[in-house]
Order: sequence, then C-alpha cells, then structure tokens
Amino acid sequence: MPRVATGESVLARAVRIFEVFSAARPAPTVTEISRASGLPISTASRLVAELVGHGLLRRTGDGRVTVGIRMWELAQRASPALPLREAAMPFLEDLHAVVGHHVQLGVLDGRDVLFLERLSAPRAVINITRIAGRLPLHASSAGLVLLAFAPAALQDEVLAAPLAAFTPDTVTDPVKLRTVLAGVRRDGHVVTNGHIDVRATGTAVPIFRDGAVVAAVSAVVPNDGQAFTVIPVLKAAARGIARSIGSPIH
Repeated sequence: MPRVATGESVLARAVRIFEVFSAARPAPTVTEISRASGLPISTASRLVAELVGHGLLRRTGDGRVTVGIRMWELAQRASPALPLREAAMPFLEDLHAVVGHHVQLGVLDGRDVLFLERLSAPRAVINITRIAGRLPLHASSAGLVLLAFAPAALQDEVLAAPLAAFTPDTVTDPVKLRTVLAGVRRDGHVVTNGHIDVRATGTAVPIFRDGAVVAAVSAVVPNDGQAFTVIPVLKAAARGIARSIGSPIH
C-alpha cells in the first residue's frame, strides 16, 4: 500500500473520506470533505476523483458527492450482518404489525449499538434511529441489553467514560447504570422511559445464539406507561429469531 509523506497510507486517507458521510451529511462538497476529514483540499479532491472512478463515490449534478451504488453493492454482497437480518425480518414484520410503532434490530459494535433494520409506521412516535445508524450503549434500550451481556472489560470501559445525557432521564451515573444492567440480566428485558426523547420509551430484549447474545430486538413506543405490554411479543420475536439462526431457546 503506497504511503504518503506523513506515513499514513492512501487507504487510511480513503477511509477518512468515507467516515465523513452520515445521515446528517449524505452529500458533502469536496471542500466539506476536506475540512471534516482533515485532509488537504488537493488530496481530498484527488482521492474523491479516484473513488468516483471506481464507482465507490458518485458526483451529483450540483457538484456534491454521495456514496456510490457500487459501495452499497459490495457491502450487501459480503455483509456479515446479512444472514442475521434476513433471519430476523419475518419476525420483525410480525412484531411491527402488533406494536404499530417502531421495531428495530441492533448489534454490538465497539461502544455503540449499530442498527441493522428498523420498521416504522406513519404517525409513529418520534424515533431518531436509522438503519446503519448508531447510538451509545448506555442510552438506548437495545444498547443496554447488549451492554448487560457484554464482557466485563467492555462494561468497565463504557462506565468509566463520560456518559452523555440525551434527556434528564438518561442514566449517566455508573452506579445506577450497573443496577440497570443487573436488572436486564435478571429480567431478560429493559424499559427506558424517555432516555433518548421524553416522548418515547424504548423496550428491548436479547437474542441468543450458542449461549451468547448476538443482537437485540427493540420497540420504540409512546412514553405513556404502557411499554411493558410489548415485552411478551418482543420476547416471542427474539425466540423466533434465535430458532431461525440455529440457537437454543433462552
């Protein structure tokens, strides 16, 4: 891999460019890419041109840049998350029909929950989650489920770091958070009233495979005190997904 004078590889610089793109910034200009990635404008422009040539990025008519269709194709072709998502979809669709708001499938990735799928409905309660979006483990219902069953080292790492508060109800005290995690392991579910938005409640349960939690299925419903009613159907969906991916029922 060719390296630039700083010792950073061209691949590393290309990754910095891809990391600029997000749901909030889907089509930046080259200047914005340069600024956000920390790359000189000449370097950003050259690398963007090469990535466009390979179909990994695409230029729009107004001079902006978006992720190219070939990048999506390659990601879909080889994604390790694809089998899990495909196994979960029939159960998520049934769950969505019952819940009538948002249902989601999330997996652990670093100190975040990464959402592989989200099904929503018109006029559903507010939900900031997006497919391929992330939320901190301590703040979201799916994240708390994944953190509760994560290795102790990761739990310690998360609880030792600053914990951002989305609302006054977000649990940011490490001692209280350990109590919440213990409750998740004991009860097999979590209910987070207003932790991300005061108008919404997240409820999540784990999906097991071979004795380990591989994902979380969650619902986001109105913060009206009725979220506990979706716990049985969430657990039924999780058991169905576990059977579909070849795991014993928990």
